[in-house]
Amino acid sequence: MTTRTSDLATLRAELEDRSRPAMLPAVAYTSPEVLAWEQRFVFAGTWACLGRFEELLPQGTTQRAVPVGDVAALLTWDGSGVRLFANTCRHRGHELLAEDASSGHRAIVCPYHAWSYDLAGRVVAAPGFHEGDGFDPGSHGLVELPVTEWCGWVFGHGALPAGHPDVPAFERHLGALDGIVAAYRPAELRLGHRHDYEVGANWKVVAENYHECYHCPVIHPELCRVSPPTSGDNYHLPGAWVGGSMQLGEGAATMSLTGESGGRPIAGVSPRTVEYVHLLPNLLISAHPDYVMTHRLVPLAPDRTLVECAWYFPPDDHGNPPDPSYAVDFWDLTNRQDWAACESVQRGLASPHFRPGPLAPGEDAVARFDGMIAGAYLGRGITATADPG
Repeated sequence: MTTRTSDLATLRAELEDRSRPAMLPAVAYTSPEVLAWEQRFVFAGTWACLGRFEELLPQGTTQRAVPVGDVAALLTWDGSGVRLFANTCRHRGHELLAEDASSGHRAIVCPYHAWSYDLAGRVVAAPGFHEGDGFDPGSHGLVELPVTEWCGWVFGHGALPAGHPDVPAFERHLGALDGIVAAYRPAELRLGHRHDYEVGANWKVVAENYHECYHCPVIHPELCRVSPPTSGDNYHLPGAWVGGSMQLGEGAATMSLTGESGGRPIAGVSPRTVEYVHLLPNLLISAHPDYVMTHRLVPLAPDRTLVECAWYFPPDDHGNPPDPSYAVDFWDLTNRQDWAACESVQRGLASPHFRPGPLAPGEDAVARFDGMIAGAYLGRGITATADPG
């Protein structure tokens, strides 16, 4: 009897034999086994973006269940700081909240046997148990997980408990990216619109598409009218991120169908530059002179990705965002052009005849992204100083 080689072993063997940058092997985009590994070691095992703080924990909300890769987790907020715990009762393992459910209660109560915890994860009630009988509540608190906030977004690490020495500092993961994004003061911007897309492609296909404008002259005529596709320049700076900037065309004030802005400029940033950066594994930040757009990638299957797209704007004097349609209309059109291309790529990857092709000079950010993901497959983690190849 022959033993089938696992998809992950096949992928690693092919990557070890590589001598030049190229797209990842097809199995990286099509295998359930590879995606399951990514969910644990790329999404749960690094600093994944869980969402925007005010959307996860709006006023009055003290708890929200969120997935961190394949790990069920529970965010809590006591008014002074956000915390993250494994969403599993310390009694018999029942979920404390169903996924994406929320609560405004001050106590976390397991719906199975009513074990209760405070928002710091400490046991406050365990029906039928008594300290005098040898039960120690202090030994049965919720397992706390690493969590942090940055620029209005919440990031969690689901694979290891808080304080574990193998959890990298978020600052190291972020690297030099803060120096680019913080100038836009994203935490001060207001949500103008949010649109969720379900894309029939692997999350890495979506990310690779984001990282190059090689395709722009072919499928994005509207984009090319307001931003020359050859105006881009990519960064090679420390941190677990990939990206670069592009320039607006002559006469364009922002990325819109007319090139005109319907909002306020963001003070202190370049009026000619758009930043396109990806903090791995799953937050794409597109920072414009007058708004910031994000795409948060949530893998659903090897060939299916939820893309949460949101637009944030400087508020007016009353704290409200402008009419977002000028930005939303442009990017909804552009997004759908991209999704159609990504879905076609995914179908092509399923062909038995596909072989990874060479990457063009203008696809250097794709090479860097793929090199970082390849490093994770080969056991090096998503390194903060990975180079293409």
